[in-house]
Amino acid sequence: MSEVLKAAVDAINTRLGVDGFDGSIKVEIEGEGALIIDHDGARASDDDADCTMSASADTLQGMLEGDLNPTAAFMSGKLKVEGDMSMAMKLGAALA
Repeated sequence: MSEVLKAAVDAINTRLGVDGFDGSIKVEIEGEGALIIDHDGARASDDDADCTMSASADTLQGMLEGDLNPTAAFMSGKLKVEGDMSMAMKLGAALA
């Protein structure tokens, strides 16, 4: 697993806590791989999910650090979302 992917998994698990996430989201990090966020938390995986989000490593890092608003990233095309949009919105609220 790449360092970028490992850092993203660790950061998301820290923010979600032990409760995990009610639903499933795949986050594809350009040039790094993918992770899944679900009831078990975040882990490196390329499994299918209800929603798929795609972004560069810099964009994801900015969102996780609070420097980039996920809605602004989506509106500017830095974050792409396919599938159940309500899952993406729910994740944004869970990570806030």
